[in-house]
Amino acid sequence: MTSQRTRDRLIARLQDQGIRNHEVLEAIRSTPRHLFVDEALAHRAYEDTALPIGHSQTISQPYIVAHMTELLLEAGSLGRVLEIGTGSGYQTAILSRFAKEVYSLERIKALQEKARKRIRALKIHNVVFRYADGSIGLKDKAPFDGILAAAAPSDVPQELLDQLAIGGRLVIPIGEQEQKLYRITRTEEGFQREFIEDVRFVPFRSGLR
Repeated sequence: MTSQRTRDRLIARLQDQGIRNHEVLEAIRSTPRHLFVDEALAHRAYEDTALPIGHSQTISQPYIVAHMTELLLEAGSLGRVLEIGTGSGYQTAILSRFAKEVYSLERIKALQEKARKRIRALKIHNVVFRYADGSIGLKDKAPFDGILAAAAPSDVPQELLDQLAIGGRLVIPIGEQEQKLYRITRTEEGFQREFIEDVRFVPFRSGLR
């Protein structure tokens, strides 16, 4: 179930759902998602669905990974990117294809260690992992051209907005029972917020585990 034909079916499904960026589609096609889930779930790796990765967390649906990446890229190239919530490391691997540097924060140590091993095994060298509370961002490496959050806070953390470069984009789900995906762009005048679509993410948590 990890054959090229299986991957091609996933790409066709993503195109049917509106993903148009060919570089993003190729990144999804060529990144081995089955390596980012437990072996028992590898046969489902190329389904367009979220899958459990332990610790009450999930690997995001491929459509969401592709769409959030596409949203970051629409306004131009990415230098330094911050990822809030490393999780399995799959979104991290996709982002590494488009950014000069990716700083990925994870508050659950066991997940971070697994993700680090996977990224190293794929010989990806432009990712820096931090065991940290994502709600406060990473001030010492700011500003960022892009920030992507893989968990939903009830409102946008001001620290993340402050760490955007001018022209930088934050892609983040917001809400508790009902969640909505937004892209927030920092301009010279302030912040421009765009509603993208209704989504479902794990809740944003603070503190380390």
